[in-house]
Amino acid sequence: MTDDSIHTTRTGTLLAEDVILALFDPASGTIAGENTLFYVLGGAALADLAGQGRATSEDAGFRGVLVRGIGDAPDDQLLRPAWDYIAEKPRGIQGAIAGVGPALRSPLLDRLVANGDIARTERRALGIFPTTVLAEGDSGRRASIIAAMRAVLVDGAEPSPRIASIIALVSASGGLPTLYREIPWTGAVATRAKEIERGDWAGAAAAAAVTRTMLAVITNALVISAVTTNR
Repeated sequence: MTDDSIHTTRTGTLLAEDVILALFDPASGTIAGENTLFYVLGGAALADLAGQGRATSEDAGFRGVLVRGIGDAPDDQLLRPAWDYIAEKPRGIQGAIAGVGPALRSPLLDRLVANGDIARTERRALGIFPTTVLAEGDSGRRASIIAAMRAVLVDGAEPSPRIASIIALVSASGGLPTLYREIPWTGAVATRAKEIERGDWAGAAAAAAVTRTMLAVITNALVISAVTTNR
């Protein structure tokens, strides 16, 4: 399956939705890297805004890299708070990610459940304690995302901007090795993932160039955040 099918399955899907699906493990019903997931989702939201021409970044010298909102506000209500935050004033990239990410997990998961991408049931552990159980939905969307990622990382296919973004964010989060059952974790896979993080992938369109630039900024911030968190 080519990554073009990711685009045609459903319109208006957010990058952060696809990142959650990629990090979701159907075998255990868990999402990899829950303790730092908000960083990844914040980065995905900023990448979505950049891809839509609603965010840009600039090197502010000693102030580091700043991101700011441009253009009109997005229609998607899950992206609107992120755009409002960086449109108010330029924000440092790590501050922007930390500022927009924490509120995203719950509504994104609700949307994935509503669309049939993830199934959610409520049970009682030991017959007493309420607990939520997640499972893969019947939409087939996660399988198509993983297949497209594998085609790039294992088979050498050139990624679309969308798949490159998913790979870069999952890789920068440190979550790629958790997919080893579906995408073998080898030196070649690790190397290609890091190349994509740095923006080393084809794409001549202006939108692809914007995506590469913003992704490189975001993934670098995610890597720094992950290292800091894990100390």
